[in-house]
Amino acid sequence: MSHKPSVLFVCVHNAGRSQMAAAWLRHLAGDTIEVRSAGSAPAGQINPVAVDAMREVGIDIVDQTPAQLTWDTAEASDVIITMGCGDACPVFPGKRYEDWKLTDPAGQPLDIVRQVRDDIRTRVTQLLVSIGQHG
Repeated sequence: MSHKPSVLFVCVHNAGRSQMAAAWLRHLAGDTIEVRSAGSAPAGQINPVAVDAMREVGIDIVDQTPAQLTWDTAEASDVIITMGCGDACPVFPGKRYEDWKLTDPAGQPLDIVRQVRDDIRTRVTQLLVSIGQHG
């Protein structure tokens, strides 16, 4: 069997955007892709509005914990999607990188976080198609 692709989503706090993206990828791809997420300066907990927005579409992320971005995690990932982590994101030759310009859901009302959630779903679906997985 061929190598299972791995995708790492990185944002600053690993509490909103990257957690929603990881949840969408797990939901849409099942176990066909190894999904990781991390933050350059992780928050103490997941953004509760992000939890609410994802719960509305039947995906529960309340048990996720923001994680510190590590060199090893990035190095072991095939695709690295950054979401505003800037210079804190490591760069490795031969990796596929995408930078998704997304509104930071921190401090935003639910209607804005819903828009971010839906934008992320569209991007994750496109990502699945581009790496040869179903979408």
